[in-house]
Amino acid sequence: MAPTHDSESRRRSSGRTDQPLEDELVEEFKNTVQEGTDRLHRTWRALLVTGLFGGIDVGLGIMAMLAVMDATGSKLLAGTAFGIGLLALRLAHSELFTEDFLLPINAVVAGHGSWWSLVRLWVVTLVTNLVGGWAFMWVVVAAFPDFSSTLIESATGYVSDGFGMETVCLALLAGSTITLMTRMQQGTNNDMMTAVISLIGGFLVVGLGMLHGALNSIVIFGAMHAGWDYSYLSWLGWFVWVIPLNMLGGLVIISLPRLFRTWELLMAERHGERISDASPDEED
Repeated sequence: MAPTHDSESRRRSSGRTDQPLEDELVEEFKNTVQEGTDRLHRTWRALLVTGLFGGIDVGLGIMAMLAVMDATGSKLLAGTAFGIGLLALRLAHSELFTEDFLLPINAVVAGHGSWWSLVRLWVVTLVTNLVGGWAFMWVVVAAFPDFSSTLIESATGYVSDGFGMETVCLALLAGSTITLMTRMQQGTNNDMMTAVISLIGGFLVVGLGMLHGALNSIVIFGAMHAGWDYSYLSWLGWFVWVIPLNMLGGLVIISLPRLFRTWELLMAERHGERISDASPDEED
């Protein structure tokens, strides 16, 4: 125990904060709690608008994806192009379901919101993402009818394999990847790095064919607008098992380990204790 205690004492004395975590984690923790609190306490109007624009921003990424896929036939390049939509989400302060798992959960555990406000955020965001994406893809299909075959081919790939080990893992990875991408963007104030992270997210999630309930649904809606013979009931049967797996991936793989890592800070914040920005030596 003594060596561990000495090591912790040295870490605290050499850092910018006197907290039991690395300085960067303390700073990131404060940012995530603040942003999560802001999201939890949005008005109904703000929540509806950010969710709708989240679906539209994703539709923008899908439009770029279709253009690149139609021109090159490369899923990896098309996925990278989709990153434009993820960048739009970040810069326009819109909301994509599973993107926001870590931030509002941090805020709830830290005592800055209720579990009801968290459920409200998730449900409204998911529904409005779908509505906004459905409407935007109608416009995209009408504007670019030449993309119809590419759109239908992409949508078919998401639903053709049904429920199995491979598709379960693809859904888990989609949820965890989008959540991790948000955490990475939270850790930088550099716009160039934000753009790079968005392109990487598109490359991984779309380029590798992961299953993301909200994102893929917007592709499926576009294919249905383009004349694909696929019913909304069939879509719902696919959707109801993909979304819980997305949530499981985002919550278990990314969010819960991060909560465990910053537990001391969460409890300090919950009990109203001051989380200092500087170590005692610096304050003196």
